[in-house]
Amino acid sequence: MFKRIFSALAIAIISVVAASAQATDDYKKGEFFVGYSNGQVDTGLDSGNSVGSLFRDRANFNGVNASGVYNLSRYFGIKGDVSGTFNTTRFSDSFVDTTTSTTYTTSFKTTNSLYNVVGGVQVKDNSREGTFKPFAHAMVGLGHVRTKVSDVQCTPVTLCPIINESFSDNGLAGVIGGGLDIKVNNSIQIRAIQVDYNPIRIGGQTDHNIRLGAGIVF
Repeated sequence: MFKRIFSALAIAIISVVAASAQATDDYKKGEFFVGYSNGQVDTGLDSGNSVGSLFRDRANFNGVNASGVYNLSRYFGIKGDVSGTFNTTRFSDSFVDTTTSTTYTTSFKTTNSLYNVVGGVQVKDNSREGTFKPFAHAMVGLGHVRTKVSDVQCTPVTLCPIINESFSDNGLAGVIGGGLDIKVNNSIQIRAIQVDYNPIRIGGQTDHNIRLGAGIVF
């Protein structure tokens, strides 16, 4: 169901922006962004308050981000945004039973994904003049997380505590941030950087994620 919602919103964004972009005025009526997305996903660890620990306590996810904006005025627009980022991690552990001198080992792989489907507002100078276009946005919507455990290996095999499983959950997601677009011509801008705070409330706790991005704006 989530994939259908994700696809439908993406198609709606493209359709609305494609139609609105045909209008000519002193400012762009709409824009569509597509590009690379990097998620620094909260792992729940807390190793300090430095900038280094901010990223060290997060898992690295990679994926895509697309958004569409319909501008109500030169500076203010309504925005829809979808993103999906992914990560694969292998875990392993071992311990020795001192009473029997037996070594037990466990390893498994997790395939993880994080989706955001959000909507809100964007503030940006949409005039057709000027080269550098800083922007800010604030959005809220649905966050979806999914983890699949696979390739489980244990020694001894009969004592393996983990089986292949999949886990998923939905929660309230927010995206607050902004970035810088650089005008190439009247139709294309390069999104040099986008930095977002991406909290997701799931299972009674809040994951404080960071989302980075870059790409092309049409």
